[in-house]
Amino acid sequence: MKWMADIDIRGPQTRIAYQDPIFLIGSCFTEHIGNKLQELKYSICQNPHGILFDPISVCQSLISYIERRQYGPSDLFFHNELWQSWSHHSRFSGMDQAEVLKQINASQLRAADFLRTTKWLIITLGSSYSYRLVQEGEKPVANCHRAPAPWFRKHLCTIDETVAALDNTLHRLFHLNPDLQVIFTVSPVRHLRDGVVENNRSKARLLEAVHHLVGKFNRLYYFPAYELVIDVLRDYRFYDIDLAHPNYQATSYVLEQFKTHYIQTAAQELMDKIQQIILARRHKAFQSETQAHQNFLASFEAKTAALAETYPFLDLSEELAYFRGRKD
Repeated sequence: MKWMADIDIRGPQTRIAYQDPIFLIGSCFTEHIGNKLQELKYSICQNPHGILFDPISVCQSLISYIERRQYGPSDLFFHNELWQSWSHHSRFSGMDQAEVLKQINASQLRAADFLRTTKWLIITLGSSYSYRLVQEGEKPVANCHRAPAPWFRKHLCTIDETVAALDNTLHRLFHLNPDLQVIFTVSPVRHLRDGVVENNRSKARLLEAVHHLVGKFNRLYYFPAYELVIDVLRDYRFYDIDLAHPNYQATSYVLEQFKTHYIQTAAQELMDKIQQIILARRHKAFQSETQAHQNFLASFEAKTAALAETYPFLDLSEELAYFRGRKD
């Protein structure tokens, strides 16, 4: 008896290698992938504007990196005792205007430099709903920052609107970085605040727009994170208590599928070795002075040093320092 639906996942002909830089942008699900890749020592640049949900915000952010835009005082507004940017996540907000701009512009420059040489761009779209700031001529905003609801008009982007924004951005990206490969995903996070019917309409528009573009460009790929959770796992036990966010088991399953279909076999084997070292680094001994624990540290010090020597592009200095520093 079959308990899960089959799914055909088509990875790229040339898969991701360990030394390939990876740029990730989009919804909170982007960071599930990015955080894991960063933990496993991949070279990544992740959400330089912070979490972004709608395709218009994603495109505007990418274009700002292409143009190496720098933000100034006029790009910020003061609300709820904080200086904030309509283009950025609240992680950049703060009480000191100069410090907010310093952090935003440092992130901009790093993203601009990284985007010019990255091999892979992973774009995760979360919602077709875009919020428009009424008092500034329907300006699209990336984050509402808990401002009063009457300040905004909620707009459901059409498929054509999404395709046009992404198409223009992709052309500019390929001109900037001719070797760039792009992986699209649609987030399996359910935007229940919009309503169940509205969430499904929103996701359907993203899916249609993305597949239109994947069919147009030979360097675009679609990884079915959305379908893996919604159609393969297909059970509320794979969601968090809010019934909207996939839980640890679900995200781990999706990441395993991404690893299997999008990452080179040699890199997968190296990931497994690094994962062992990371788990050992997190190990907390009840009796750290015992000889057994000292042997454990010495063993992983040797394994880590051997990996660092074999793969000099890996930064394992923190792990080596830990294994060495805990010994007498």
